[in-house]
Amino acid sequence: MDLLKQWRRPLCVVAAIVAVSLGASPASASEAELILPDLRAVTFHGISGYHILLWGLLICIAGLVFGLVIYRHLKRLPVHSSMLEVSELIYATCKTYLRTQGKFILLLWAFIAVIMVAYFGFLQGAPAHNDLPNAPIQYSTPVRVAVILFFSLVGIAGSYSVAAFGIRINTFANSRTALASLAGRAFPCYSIPLMAGMSIGMVLISIELLLMLMILLFVPATLAGPCFIGFAIGESLGAAALRVAGGIFTKIADIGSDLMKIVFNVKEDDARNPGVIADCTGDNAGDSVGPTADGFETYGVTGVALITFILLAVTGKTPADVATIQVKLLVWIFAMRLVMVVTSGVAYWVNERIAVAKYSHARDMNFERPLTTLVWLASLISIIATFITSYVLIAEIGDGTLWWKLASIISCGTLAGAIIPEVTTFFTSTHSRHVKEVVTASREGGASLNVLSGLTAGNFSAFWIGSIVIVGLMSVAYGFSTLGLAQLMKAEAIFAFGLVAFGFLGMGPVTIAVDSYGPVTDNAQSVYELSLIESIPNVGQELKRDFNIDVDFVRAKYLLEENDGAGNTFKATAKPVLIGTAVVGATTLIFSIIMVLTRGLEDKVALSRLSIMHAPFFLGLLFGGGVIYWFTGASTQAVITGAYRAVAYIKRHMVLDGAKRASTEDSQKVVEICTKYAQAGMFNIFLTVFFITLAAAFVEPFFFIAYLIGLAIFGLFQAIFMANAGGSWDNAKKIVEVELREKGTELHAATVVGDTVGDPFKDTSSVALNPIIKFATLFGLLAVELAHAMTPEHRGLTIVLAACFLAAGLFFVYRSFYSMRIQSMGEDEASEHKVSRQTVEPVATR
Repeated sequence: MDLLKQWRRPLCVVAAIVAVSLGASPASASEAELILPDLRAVTFHGISGYHILLWGLLICIAGLVFGLVIYRHLKRLPVHSSMLEVSELIYATCKTYLRTQGKFILLLWAFIAVIMVAYFGFLQGAPAHNDLPNAPIQYSTPVRVAVILFFSLVGIAGSYSVAAFGIRINTFANSRTALASLAGRAFPCYSIPLMAGMSIGMVLISIELLLMLMILLFVPATLAGPCFIGFAIGESLGAAALRVAGGIFTKIADIGSDLMKIVFNVKEDDARNPGVIADCTGDNAGDSVGPTADGFETYGVTGVALITFILLAVTGKTPADVATIQVKLLVWIFAMRLVMVVTSGVAYWVNERIAVAKYSHARDMNFERPLTTLVWLASLISIIATFITSYVLIAEIGDGTLWWKLASIISCGTLAGAIIPEVTTFFTSTHSRHVKEVVTASREGGASLNVLSGLTAGNFSAFWIGSIVIVGLMSVAYGFSTLGLAQLMKAEAIFAFGLVAFGFLGMGPVTIAVDSYGPVTDNAQSVYELSLIESIPNVGQELKRDFNIDVDFVRAKYLLEENDGAGNTFKATAKPVLIGTAVVGATTLIFSIIMVLTRGLEDKVALSRLSIMHAPFFLGLLFGGGVIYWFTGASTQAVITGAYRAVAYIKRHMVLDGAKRASTEDSQKVVEICTKYAQAGMFNIFLTVFFITLAAAFVEPFFFIAYLIGLAIFGLFQAIFMANAGGSWDNAKKIVEVELREKGTELHAATVVGDTVGDPFKDTSSVALNPIIKFATLFGLLAVELAHAMTPEHRGLTIVLAACFLAAGLFFVYRSFYSMRIQSMGEDEASEHKVSRQTVEPVATR
């Protein structure tokens, strides 16, 4: 926390400047002032929309029960004491990390709170809705601000709580999977991690839907709009902090641990390596906490984007017609999400029955095959449910044919949720020709050709997934949007794109489940090694007596390593889905801003500025793209410096002679190093994005729109490229270790180098672009009023403020490298002493 104390005073001054500048101008109506229509006013087969969604709360509760029942089942599975001891140590370290991050997120929230107070309390002022039918209740400005701030904290709490739940269940499952491997059968090694993933997925989606339905059903209509935005900003901030910091933490630890295999020629997860516990913590902090919080935020933000669009863009002959269509569409999209919770559960149940029949007694299995079947099964069942639900709820909307057209558009996104993972495996699976090419290139070309071959795989994947799959499916959705959606709303194509993003997460629990499979399989391998179970006296008799296991250690290690390869593949497959959802969903949010700037697309002069012929718009595109490349560098720099410190410490303190395992103190010190640089990197990154986004808003409104578009487009391709390049390097190493069994060779050393290059590619920079894009776009919703305030008489002031915010942003850009750089030897030693003096909560000792 020394970092936070150092910057507390200057940042408070800057925050005060922001508040004053935002409170300087009056405002007009915006999307934050929108009022939800009366859900009771429209009936579906005799049942009001309100009561349909009220019953939906029971589905959310059922989803929670489903997840918690699996949690309880996993907790009761047998586990050996040596393995339980390791998994509980990992969990204790994870808790320490998560508590530290929670305090850090609250500090970052304070900056956003300043903006929200200034915006909702001073800039926006009290809304004027007295001319609306039924005279909605008006609330004082302090009440509105307090409620909005509360829901932003609810959003943070949601992201944080599902992340904590994911850590807890994964650290149950890792030791149970490790024990199950000892029997030498493949199926339990597959089923336990997938059960953990489904538990996380069902709990995550159910909590998200429960919170959003509670806002929709129980928050007064005049407060619901800004509460949704506050909620979305809160969960986006929580996800961004957990994703970025977690990604930095995990890759510092991973690189520090992996390089010891080359330096000391030791095995994977050697218990004498002080970096292994930090690596296991990072598997959860980066590969579990990050995706879980990210998925929670993605699901919520996509919903908020569609709600905002429906309230802004729906048209009709009379206000009553508009309200009726809005209710029908709102009830429809929420009912669709409720149904898809059920379909995901059904798909999992059916897939498990098939898997049990095929693999329950098999010694060998292709771990990727049943996971692939689950994804496709969930997608197809969800598509069938989409058409049925659409027919039941909106068969009469428009000309009577729009129900199947809207269902088809959503199905494009649902298909993307299956096709994108399938295409991703072409570049990241252990069975992929691209990954085998990386291995082949490494055999004669060493680390150089390994790295070049992985970069090639990443570049090809960006083309196929970004330009062919995502653009192709969005084009199909656009085609359906031209078949009559214009009778419902303005800019029907943008609504179609929002529905595609909605469909991406149609089978959300399954998407999260296969993503969460990887952290469990990775940790299971580590738990096995760290438990030193092979060296325990008479362990064979003990395992036979207590667990009825005829132990086969060689077979167990082979299964765990092979399953880790499948986990790597499916961690990789979920990343482009979340990235694609962020970009497609951001399109809908950006259009909501455009609707305000162009007065509902009626201002022709403003519309003409949405063109590269308008110089600020073109410059904004370039500026947004440039920010993506800064972010990639800044997040990677934090990993580089932290890994340097970790490697230096581990090399000096790793004891090989006479020691069975690293000391808890040394392991704790590596965790401290990872935490320090994760927070320092996140601090600089967050404040850069914060101030750069404010600067773009003050420069010119259409420069700002283009800036957001640049972030989305450049971010999409950069993220896919980096994620899949990293995935190919990761599984190339796995092929060498598992299939070729060439550990300790020059080929293995080359693939380890490639893997360490790919670590920040796939698990830091690429995945963190998703919440960064959405956070900047959501922040843009508040900045709409700033654009409205930029009248000619205030132009000089806005330029001065833009320059001030840009200067602040560039200051943190400078710090993101120069305060994070690898220092000289003398400075490095001083820095290590500083780390050792830093106050960090200790991990639990044994």
